[in-house]
Amino acid sequence: MTHKAHSSKGKGNKKLELHPRNPHRARYDFALLADSCPELSHYIRLNKYGNESLDFADPLAVKTLNRALLNHFYGVAFWDIPEGFLCPPIPGRADYIHYLADLLADSNNGVIPRGKEIKVLDVGVGANCVYPIVGHQEYGWQFVGSDVNSIAVATASTIVKSNSCLKEAISIRQQANQEHIFDGVWQADERFDLTMCNPPFHTSESAMQQESQRKWRGLKGGKPAGSMANNKRLNFGGTAAELWCEGGEVGFISRMIRESQAVADQCFWFTSLVARHSNLERLKRELQKVGAKQVKVIEMAQGQKISRFIAWSFLGDDQIDYWRDFYWQH
Repeated sequence: MTHKAHSSKGKGNKKLELHPRNPHRARYDFALLADSCPELSHYIRLNKYGNESLDFADPLAVKTLNRALLNHFYGVAFWDIPEGFLCPPIPGRADYIHYLADLLADSNNGVIPRGKEIKVLDVGVGANCVYPIVGHQEYGWQFVGSDVNSIAVATASTIVKSNSCLKEAISIRQQANQEHIFDGVWQADERFDLTMCNPPFHTSESAMQQESQRKWRGLKGGKPAGSMANNKRLNFGGTAAELWCEGGEVGFISRMIRESQAVADQCFWFTSLVARHSNLERLKRELQKVGAKQVKVIEMAQGQKISRFIAWSFLGDDQIDYWRDFYWQH
């Protein structure tokens, strides 16, 4: 089993940068974004430095910003999610996609495989459907998104059906059994070049609420007010299945690792975000148990924050060559 790592880590207090191909590297041009989504203008205000900004603690402002970004950068005319569902920051989501493209390019002489031949499974696609939108619009990849929440499945399906640029490229599937990850979604004769996942991070609802309040204090400089503290999952939202599960992210990814054995030769790279660096060693031990032949940890950066995903493959050198030559060569 090989262990390779790519790092985007900066030094000292240097601001860490998004992936070079990420179109969100520059400051938001709010005037330009408001042209794509006029309702955004209602939330734009001057910050203490005299620059245009938003109140990022306001869930409606964040959702409207996402709508503007998806329209302006990815050609998505309709995008909406129900109240309380995860409304993720688009720049960080886009980074995961671009680093996945690099992961494939590493096995393709540095050339990113593009187009509908590349198939990706997004585990826990959520109501927002952001990963498939970005992945298809940037690289032309085909996506299957799975989720245990029926409202998320219906909402993501509506987003896909409402945008002609997405209709033929993305399909959404219900995971009927929340104890399973691939089983019940992955069809018998199906192959994927990539799987991706933003797993539930917290081990319990109470742990999730404590973290949400800590983040709220960071944004607002104080304790969240009554109804907001009780009813909101911070400005980015999130349902229980999106934010916590028994065993937290280690438990979830470990189940994913075990299930990946059953479809070992039907996927080039399995991947998942890992929020805590301290969880990596345990996950690597799980991968060693199941006989993964390649394991990589790829670091990403946004602002002062380092994030990462772990990737594993069961393919040997001959299988990699065959996969590349048979599936990726147009």
